[in-house]
Amino acid sequence: MAIMSSFDPTPADRFSFGLWTVGNPGRDPFGHAVRPVLDPCDIVAKLGEIGAWGVNLHDEDLVPFGSSAAERDRIVGDFKRAMADSGVVCPMATTNLFSQPIFKDGAFTSNDPAVRAFAIRKTMDAIDLGVELGASTYVFWGGREGAESDACRDPRTALANFRDAIDFLCGYVKDQGYDLRFALEAKPNEPRGDIYLSTTGHMLHFISTLDHSEMVGVNPEVAHETMAGLSFVHGVGQAMECGKLFHIDLNGQRIGRYDQDLRFGSEDLKQAFLLVRLLEGTGGGARYDGPRHFDAHAYRTEDHDGVWEFARGCMRTYKLLAARAAAFDADPDVQAILSGTTEANLVDVGAGYSAARGEALRGLEIDAEGLGAKGLGYERLDQLMVEHMMGARG
Repeated sequence: MAIMSSFDPTPADRFSFGLWTVGNPGRDPFGHAVRPVLDPCDIVAKLGEIGAWGVNLHDEDLVPFGSSAAERDRIVGDFKRAMADSGVVCPMATTNLFSQPIFKDGAFTSNDPAVRAFAIRKTMDAIDLGVELGASTYVFWGGREGAESDACRDPRTALANFRDAIDFLCGYVKDQGYDLRFALEAKPNEPRGDIYLSTTGHMLHFISTLDHSEMVGVNPEVAHETMAGLSFVHGVGQAMECGKLFHIDLNGQRIGRYDQDLRFGSEDLKQAFLLVRLLEGTGGGARYDGPRHFDAHAYRTEDHDGVWEFARGCMRTYKLLAARAAAFDADPDVQAILSGTTEANLVDVGAGYSAARGEALRGLEIDAEGLGAKGLGYERLDQLMVEHMMGARG
């Protein structure tokens, strides 16, 4: 008999998976599927069985492209019953704007206005589906919103068309009275040679130009930011600092590779530790209270039993890292290093500029040479982090 541990997932952890993640049949550009395709209702039942909280989906993950209205309603009805039976909820939905040939040169950014209109109409229908299933967050990943040859369009035109689409869809959500927020997902490349709005920082600025920026945030993904050679923790921290982390995609990725979508924590364990520490707020910052979504898939070597081992592993690793992060931040040796700041009475520049504060700054006696010579103890801090990660402390 299996023994429950404190690291086994429960719905209270708010872990979610996409139909496209645990349902991935192991197909890749060089090989056919190695696993039979799973029925979405069976996926939901199994997710409930292993302790997951939520299931996310693209419209076509559930309702095949071109289905009739009657087929759509039958499929959705069966899926809703499966969710009710398993206790699994649908916190997020999105639209597939990349698989169909019509999107070969983009969806919202296509040069062809008929393609752009089709993409927006398809997204309106998919938003209706997501809301019907209970989703409160709607993600946009522009997988085809880019170019191989930039001679095909002015990037300013592409961005303007993307903005028009998001503004229009925000208007649609408001007009329908839906309680729904949008989250934009960045990626630097693949499947396009270059994708517009390639990092979380690009997305955050773009959001500031929207008509309804208050209802739009970001959905950063570990693999996507790592592909760009950037610190995912920094990108997530920036999104949290400006109140725009509406959703997050967790997985594993090796820098310099194609989009691998590996099991969370299976690569760069230190970055995974720091990310969980940030999300859980164990270092003193505000805790992220949204879903912990795993946008990853099992190795192609696995059968369906291996897929569910993969899913359990994602959740268990997150909980293990959360426990290690809490122990690290409670360690007196860690606290002593992090609290070792200057004792001088400094000017509060956070209160804003005033002539008096400017003069007070000029009058401060600061020992620049002494501060420059002072060791900060970060080598020991980093070693303490490694020892906590490895279970040698705490």
